[in-house]
Amino acid sequence: MTATGGCSHPVHLSGWTTTLDGTTGKILHHYDTRTEPGERLLVRCRNRRATVCPACSRLHAGDTFHLVRAGLLGGKHVPTTVRNRPRLFVTLTAPSFGAVHRAGKLCRPRREGGTCEHGRPLGCGMVHAADAPVVGQPLCANCYDYTAHVLWHAHASKLWDRFVIDVRRRLASSVGLVQSHFARHARLSFARVAEYQKRAAVHVHAVVRLDGPIGPDDEPPVWGTVGLLTDAVHASARRVLVHTTYSPAAGEQEVRWGAQVDARPLSVNGEGPDDEAVAAYVAKYVTKGASETGAGLDHALSAWADIESAPVSAHVRALMHTCWRLGELSEYASLRLQEWTHTLGYRGHILSKSRAYSTTYAALRAERAGHMGHGDTASAVTERKWRYVGSGHTPGAALIAASVADDLAESRWLGLEAKRERERGR
Repeated sequence: MTATGGCSHPVHLSGWTTTLDGTTGKILHHYDTRTEPGERLLVRCRNRRATVCPACSRLHAGDTFHLVRAGLLGGKHVPTTVRNRPRLFVTLTAPSFGAVHRAGKLCRPRREGGTCEHGRPLGCGMVHAADAPVVGQPLCANCYDYTAHVLWHAHASKLWDRFVIDVRRRLASSVGLVQSHFARHARLSFARVAEYQKRAAVHVHAVVRLDGPIGPDDEPPVWGTVGLLTDAVHASARRVLVHTTYSPAAGEQEVRWGAQVDARPLSVNGEGPDDEAVAAYVAKYVTKGASETGAGLDHALSAWADIESAPVSAHVRALMHTCWRLGELSEYASLRLQEWTHTLGYRGHILSKSRAYSTTYAALRAERAGHMGHGDTASAVTERKWRYVGSGHTPGAALIAASVADDLAESRWLGLEAKRERERGR
């Protein structure tokens, strides 16, 4: 259990691994689960969601932090010169699908009052706390465009792809380059995370960096400036759109970004957001499941009745109902809406990045395995045979695993505190 970091739902494997010298054929190491209690080996589940496995989610958050940080400050085989490149922290939001309650100030002040066609007030003069259940809920559920909301989620990943392509084109056009020749002069790299807002609509945070044509090892052209990149981001966010497939039930809709677009430069001289704070923010969010954000569930639904029993708000339940109904239409079959009802139609990855942005999760895990002495030797030959035999813990073992995970988390926290004390002492 300690070896798995106190994983809450480990995978049980049975089998063996033999490492041979590649030249002599001598056995260097042999491991067989027949010598283990229960004749099985426990390995991490590697689930990123803190609600499913706190231990593995912490490990995933750490990997995400280093992945994003390496693209901002260098390290992990990324040169430190990337910190001097044109870089932005970009936020793109979903458009409005209807008025919802807001927190922190007067919700929806409306001097003249009035009601909608369904008899609901058009405004709200209350001041809601950030954690108030009403925040993010529509003023009138009948006026809210649930169909547009679900279809926006279903096409959000394609909208992001169009956005990145258009930024490249606008950068090329602004300096007089043929758009198809942009890759010969520069490369646009990014790391993107999707986050659910209180209204259960996804918005995107992204670190965007401009490099030379080779990537992080290559300096961008002299015309590549932060100002030029900022202008291109704003222009593309206003311009790009995706047309949905025509449906007799919903027509053809245009999927666009919302009016709120933020592009803040990341600078090494202390201006703008702090690089490590941005990496920590992204790492913190990727461990949150849909159920933790109040915008869905962490497991797929198999029937309409599952929606009725789901522990979600009325707003989210209405989005799930819309997902399920639209998923029954043949014209939307490719969107697999029923399969992704638990995430309200959004089927993109929580975190995605361009190939040249920084390192990869696989490389980070291989480096960690090598550091712990579990990596493969270049001159060795490894033979292995494994099979799945189960997963999870017994009730008693689950308590022990939770205790192990808590001890490791406290040890990490104490280590960080000791490091901060040493830095303050300097």
